[in-house]
Amino acid sequence: MTQAAAKAPSLRLPLLVLAGLSLLVLATAMVRWSGDSIRAPDAAVVSKRDLLFQDRPDGSVAVLDANSGQQIDSITGESGFARGTLRGFARERRMRGIGPEQPLQLIGRADGRLTLLDPATGHIVDLESFGAANAAVFVRMLQGSTMRSGTSIGERS
Repeated sequence: MTQAAAKAPSLRLPLLVLAGLSLLVLATAMVRWSGDSIRAPDAAVVSKRDLLFQDRPDGSVAVLDANSGQQIDSITGESGFARGTLRGFARERRMRGIGPEQPLQLIGRADGRLTLLDPATGHIVDLESFGAANAAVFVRMLQGSTMRSGTSIGERS
């Protein structure tokens, strides 16, 4: 019987691991519930543009410079990333009863990050986290002065 007791697996180690994981989950939950931001600090702003997005009858979305009112780009076709990102902002505004009249801010940062911010809701998306090709859609909006003929997001060559 003594030999059998010595060969029985010890439950001490698995119980300690389980307790440690439970504490980790609890600590993570407390940080999330506290409301403190867990984002990395933002680098300095090197460029910023206020943008309005207007749905068009043909299904495209006109991208307007909010200050000048000039169309600087157009989102046509599927353009999944651009449309999906804008849908997220529209959903946040709908939930708060805010219309599309207030512009979104497209911000280029010193560390190369690109951020789309809705000052009306506080909703923010770090665009570069979705890859360079997806962020490039918005880089054009930040850099473009006016829409060049034949230029639109989502058109296939």
